[in-house]
Amino acid sequence: MRFSYASLTAQLLLLGCNGLMAEEKDERPNILFIMSDDHAYQAISAYGSNLIQTPNIDRLAQEGVMFNQSFVSNSICGPSRACMLTGKLSHYNGFYGNGDCFDADQMTFPKLLQKSGYQTAMIGKLHLSSYPQGFDFWRILPEQGDYYNPDFIEMSGDTVRYPGYVTDLIGDFTLEWLQKKRDKEKPFCLFYHHKAPHREWLPAPRHFELFDSTKFELPETFFDDYKGRKAAQLQEMTIATHMNLTGDNKVEPIVAKDHPTDYAFGRDQYQLAISRMTKAQKEAWDKEYHQVSVDFQNKFKDLDEVSPEMAIWKYQRYMIDYLRCIASVDENVGRVLDYLDQNGLTENTIVVYTSDQGFYLGEHGWFDKRFMYEESFRTPLLVRYPKKIKPNRVSEALVQNIDYAPTFLDYAGISIPDSIQGISLRGIFEDKQPNVRDAVYYHYYGFPAFHQVRRHYGIRTDRYKLIHFYNDIDTWELYDLEKDKNELNNLIDDPLYEEIELSLREQLQKLREDYRVPEEDVFNSKEGGMEMAK
Repeated sequence: MRFSYASLTAQLLLLGCNGLMAEEKDERPNILFIMSDDHAYQAISAYGSNLIQTPNIDRLAQEGVMFNQSFVSNSICGPSRACMLTGKLSHYNGFYGNGDCFDADQMTFPKLLQKSGYQTAMIGKLHLSSYPQGFDFWRILPEQGDYYNPDFIEMSGDTVRYPGYVTDLIGDFTLEWLQKKRDKEKPFCLFYHHKAPHREWLPAPRHFELFDSTKFELPETFFDDYKGRKAAQLQEMTIATHMNLTGDNKVEPIVAKDHPTDYAFGRDQYQLAISRMTKAQKEAWDKEYHQVSVDFQNKFKDLDEVSPEMAIWKYQRYMIDYLRCIASVDENVGRVLDYLDQNGLTENTIVVYTSDQGFYLGEHGWFDKRFMYEESFRTPLLVRYPKKIKPNRVSEALVQNIDYAPTFLDYAGISIPDSIQGISLRGIFEDKQPNVRDAVYYHYYGFPAFHQVRRHYGIRTDRYKLIHFYNDIDTWELYDLEKDKNELNNLIDDPLYEEIELSLREQLQKLREDYRVPEEDVFNSKEGGMEMAK
């Protein structure tokens, strides 16, 4: 064989080009952003929950960092997601309450990632009343979506019904994208967003017997009398009185009929959910949930009012179905984390697990969210990134959902726009700084609307919380969280806290100025009015 210098030169050039290509391969971290809907930190075993074991979500705490003081800026589904996407508070991104339509033309961090070379995808619940922008692929639920045989909106604009259970389907679609649609030459940002465990808590058939024999301990504030807290007295979100027997507690309409907590809203939601089931699904459902009606009849057939015993029964039913839904979320999180492990993606992927807000699991006798009290204001946040985050870390830093956008941009090497109001948490992730702020700001606008929680804004520091309820009322509340973790004792008129109150008011005003919060609230709530009308 003749030796050719030309051939050798060509081969060397080719090897050099391949080496250059390898050096230029984008090594920025992938981002897997997992969000559930209404998942309370009290229902995650990594946070010390005695309600349920969540081994797959716990993996992120064991292999990364868990935040004990993570908060939302507006505890309601759509607005919280708008804050997350933009890194801006509600008044600044224009999405104040459910019923609004998100202006998708504005800057979002997925758009900036996409522009810089990331492959982006959004799968599951978005709930912003507008189509996603900044994503190479998306498949989303219409608004709240359904648990059984749900519809999904495709990129074509078509709505397609898929057979199965919503949490499993969102997991399937996420794995399908990772396996078949991912460009392995690019870093990815994948939104993996669950509907569960949002109301009305319809579990998957495989979990129908889960927790059947469990007796959940009542929260110590379950029979709260709301003394000294006017806004708490005016709400409509108690398990005893406002949780509906049919839609929420799964008592059959014929049994619940004419009971004071048998509401038209609940009956309608129940009938819609049942109508989506296949024959086999309905048979399995009836086999499990007919016993709920039998149990209710046996215990309360002669009662036409809510007794303490009935309130406790409703709480037990609520916990069973809520936690069954979380079991499906945890299983599906595990499926996706396993895929990362099996395909060599774990080391260079930032995985975030959070919820769009917290949720009441019977504390103060409530379900739902909205209030600035801890259970709805505080949200779970667990982050794993083996390259940079040490395992088994717990952070007490005050962080907020407006911080996600700048953090992801920071890790992607993208300049953080001046319009973003959040702060990158990279220094906290990597244990280089203990905190990024000394207080967080909160603002809820959604009144009048479901549950009748009054408009309010406030400030929370490591120890204290100051809240101003306004609009149709004008009242202030002050809490010393170190001495009163359940927020039962409003200290606003306590002379011993006068100086602390004054300092907090000044700090709150400074935050409002820094965040450019308008003094006048001109928001018109579109969420709806009284949901309890018969």
